[in-house]
Amino acid sequence: MRRGLAAVAVLVAVTAVGCGGGDGKDVVVAGTPPATPYEGPLYVPATDKSGAAGRALECDGKMYESGGAEAWSEGDGGKTPEGGLRAYFDIEQPDVPRTGYRVERRSDGRVLFSYDVGGRTKVAVVVAKDGKNRPGWGPESSASCDPAEFPASFAKAHGYEIWTDRDGRRVPTTVVSSSVGAAHCDWQKAHFLQTGEGAKSRLYARDPDKVLPSEMLTAAYDGDVRMPASARDTGYRYQDWQLWVTPDASKAYVRTPDGVEAWPALKHGTGCL
Repeated sequence: MRRGLAAVAVLVAVTAVGCGGGDGKDVVVAGTPPATPYEGPLYVPATDKSGAAGRALECDGKMYESGGAEAWSEGDGGKTPEGGLRAYFDIEQPDVPRTGYRVERRSDGRVLFSYDVGGRTKVAVVVAKDGKNRPGWGPESSASCDPAEFPASFAKAHGYEIWTDRDGRRVPTTVVSSSVGAAHCDWQKAHFLQTGEGAKSRLYARDPDKVLPSEMLTAAYDGDVRMPASARDTGYRYQDWQLWVTPDASKAYVRTPDGVEAWPALKHGTGCL
């Protein structure tokens, strides 16, 4: 599951993906063998949640998500390793690309599937056959890099707005991310921005049409303000937006070609269910 904005998933408009592990397309491609394939073990004890999949990743930044083996019922697993990869999508419902995987390695009744970008593994899934309470082929460990490391087409299709830094490099969604409001809440005219993660996470809203309940906001959105003297440019950009912040973090300031907007912070524990 997506972190960051997913922590308040009711506020996010990430496009849902259905079951079926490939939407009618083959999830596995022949691909080109990597110059240096993963050579470590395909089984790592459960004490390491990301397992062998985490070791096979080649992220530019930190690992984003990982998962261990879950139990499933007869018929949920696949009859082949490729079917096991499809079972991973159906059972885990991960927010990762669902086509374009290739077999990176086979060993000891396990198969490592990888999804690569620029020759580097961004999603790794190890499937195994007939594990305890896991009949048939299915996921034993899985891990993925930040969505900012996936192709831009995936990010756009799934509602991720990937920001860049001063040098034009894509910024991890755990650092800064944004999305339009959730359609099921009728918040499409609102916009949400999150900075940081964990205890340092901050969530802000742009609400020019006042579609959000006022009790969600710590203050009113203002689309025309003077930039505070204490504000600093983070260097983060999304299209023609520039993100500025102040020490008190009560509002995020977004410079646009038309001026400066003040996005208020959201109160904790509020949202559309």
